[in-house]
Amino acid sequence: MSDAFFSEVTGRIPYAGLDSTDPLAFKVYQPDRLVLGKRMEDHLRVAVCLWHSFNWPGSDVFGVGTFDRPWLDARLDPLVAARAKLDAAFEFLAKLGVPYFCFHDRDVAPEGKTWADTQRTLETVIDQIAGRMEQTGVRLLWGTANLFSHPRYAAGAATNPDPEVVAVAAAQVRSMLDATKRLGGENYVLWGGREGYETLLNTDLAQEETQHARFLAMVAEHKHRIGFKGMLLIEPKPQEPTKHQYDYDVATVRGFLERHDLAGEFRLNLEANHATLAGHSFHHEVAAAIAAGLFGSIDANRGDYQNGWDTDQFPNSVDELALALYEIVRSGGFGSGGFNLDTKLRRQSLDRTDLFHAHIGAIDTLARSLLVAAALIEDGELERLRAERYVGWSGDLGRSILKGDAALELLSVRVLSGDIDPRPVSGRQEMLENVVNRAIWSVDRAELAAIGTPVGAAGRG
Repeated sequence: MSDAFFSEVTGRIPYAGLDSTDPLAFKVYQPDRLVLGKRMEDHLRVAVCLWHSFNWPGSDVFGVGTFDRPWLDARLDPLVAARAKLDAAFEFLAKLGVPYFCFHDRDVAPEGKTWADTQRTLETVIDQIAGRMEQTGVRLLWGTANLFSHPRYAAGAATNPDPEVVAVAAAQVRSMLDATKRLGGENYVLWGGREGYETLLNTDLAQEETQHARFLAMVAEHKHRIGFKGMLLIEPKPQEPTKHQYDYDVATVRGFLERHDLAGEFRLNLEANHATLAGHSFHHEVAAAIAAGLFGSIDANRGDYQNGWDTDQFPNSVDELALALYEIVRSGGFGSGGFNLDTKLRRQSLDRTDLFHAHIGAIDTLARSLLVAAALIEDGELERLRAERYVGWSGDLGRSILKGDAALELLSVRVLSGDIDPRPVSGRQEMLENVVNRAIWSVDRAELAAIGTPVGAAGRG
């Protein structure tokens, strides 16, 4: 295992348990631990993103990069820099011990002077990625094309008013979809960061929707043409960098896909911070996607409650993630999706080793959230109470309404006669919230029991 870039981490991150104070050890995450009869690693399917962790220098709009990232040195030859970046990334992935990674084309291969130059660079780097995947056993959860950074995409990619820009975007997606298939990627993501508007004064909404639909149809057509078996995933976000993004949230994307007969071709990649920017909880967006049959994969992160932008911080709240995981696990879990840590360090976390601290904490949070979700499922009380609330729909009246046998007139007659006279029933929200908290708190007891430590002995020196 190479130590060229992360020499402070001498081997694979171990599991050490809740009592460990080792900052470079997992406290909860055990890949082979069985949860509801399935390995923890197979439930979570954790991936690391290459963009924030290996292609961002720690800059922001007010200041230059702060991170120690020698592979981002602007003086390096582009191919030398690309090779060093991959060396650093796969050393990190191997030592962290996660099964997957995700990347954009421009994370690993910068644009050249011509499209032919760009393609040659991408193909060279894809060869190198394939070699490193074979060496480490790390797999590709999903690939994607960066259709938002280059100035040509300032007015959008698929929704750009210039069809020549749309053509370049199409060529870029084709290349990256081909590369994703070649690398055995399990999904392909489309995030329309520039598919929206800054002002309606120069925007033809109907024209741009038509363009967007046709572009996505071309992507689906190419997927079938090349025999790519993975899922195509759309990632909703309400705004930023645009004032308004067309893929606003789950409900918006669902309506768009159904309107353009694309619902059978695409599912959704949901990001926690995007959900909160849209005014929803992450729990809501996950539940909405599952209910619509559109759930695909997750970008796991969080926003800052004080800020109204996409801060992409590492997840650290079991309370929030446990509810999302409850919905995912009770619906059957991931298919080809997983939890991609679309997360970035704070600018003052300067050291390379900070990447390990951040990812270890996030993965432990996911693992603990999974245990809470499993406890809720095994207990069954939430499911029982939810089913009980809708039990009337399995009776004669409920069935007749859903089957279409009860018209407004018939129902009106029964209400007028007094045959139907309902009384309010408590939703018991606070009790349900207590059920969730009980599961969160009881995980400590389950953990201690699993390692054979008496509950009363916990915390003794």
